[in-house]
Amino acid sequence: MIRLSQSVITLIALAPVFSACTQAPEAAPPATDIDPARYQVEIVAEGLATPWDMVFLPDGSALVSERNGGVKWLRNGSLSDVEGGPEDVFAEGQAGLFDLALSPDFATNGLVYLSYASGTAEANTPALYRARFDNGALMDGETLFRAEPMRGTNAHYGARLAFLPDGTLLMTAGEGFAYREQAQVRTNHLGALLRLNPDGGAPADNPFFEEGGLAAYVYSYGHRNMQGIALDDATGAIWTHEHGPRGGDELNRIVPGDNYGWPIATMGMDYNGARISPFFDHDGFHAPEWVWTPSIAPSGMTLYDGDLFGEWQGDLLVSALAGQALHRLDVENGVVVSEERLLSERGQRIRQVLNGPDGAIWLLAESPEGQILRLTPAD
Repeated sequence: MIRLSQSVITLIALAPVFSACTQAPEAAPPATDIDPARYQVEIVAEGLATPWDMVFLPDGSALVSERNGGVKWLRNGSLSDVEGGPEDVFAEGQAGLFDLALSPDFATNGLVYLSYASGTAEANTPALYRARFDNGALMDGETLFRAEPMRGTNAHYGARLAFLPDGTLLMTAGEGFAYREQAQVRTNHLGALLRLNPDGGAPADNPFFEEGGLAAYVYSYGHRNMQGIALDDATGAIWTHEHGPRGGDELNRIVPGDNYGWPIATMGMDYNGARISPFFDHDGFHAPEWVWTPSIAPSGMTLYDGDLFGEWQGDLLVSALAGQALHRLDVENGVVVSEERLLSERGQRIRQVLNGPDGAIWLLAESPEGQILRLTPAD
């Protein structure tokens, strides 16, 4: 477990330059609200215990993860328990069972990947688990990878998953809240985007593979708590977003090997009102594409590719917890040009958003009780 005294970067060392940047760059303009009369919402299922992610199977059914460690099988609007899964899930605070991803060859191998917090309150870490889904059960499961080092907190895991076209797997890893300076150290996995082979190993073409050790897994670093990831198959762009503290939520476009600045460059303020860093941006760091201040607490994200909202194709949909809404980022030629907000009238913490095989937008809402929602245009 890391001790804060081991941090290689301290803001005390930066004290002489605190006057170097006194005016923040502009955050994103306020989102425009979409008239609720333009869409309709169906409650497909409810009663979930803090739903975290959902993935559709080829037959149209879906698996849903719950942060308390459970996995549900959604079929024809009904939920049933899925047997099996990792046995060392640490479920406390923000810790628990997280993301789901199907193997690119799921139709033939039935493999499902799950991310979760592995360990105990004193020593835990984001981990990657793989099992074969067969007739309502996760069979032959094994934990393939555990991020290092262990942490003694129960917050900021990241843990989103996404397969790249080459068959490798991206996994976000948060900086554990108390260890934020360690996000600048690429010889650990705190505050990093990781790229793994399907068996949990490090691909030989990762940017720091030749450095060996923990750095071999790092794809980018200097992140805080990435809870959204989306791929643009048309352009190859990798989009992630991450929670800021009080403001400073970021949308980033990932370049392998780049440093994204946390906590040296940030528009966020600390929870006690103090400035985290004198730098809102800085040479050598990859600047965000979009910044939310105040914070919306972005949670999930997808790049919309359905037909029902045809004018939204290629745009990013971002679900928000504190913001209690779904945000649409209008992307034109790879650049976010504007933002709209919908579903704020429902007052729900929205954990995840995804494309449905029916062209609809599907969502997981945490409150007032765990719900699966289906969003379609109004008749």
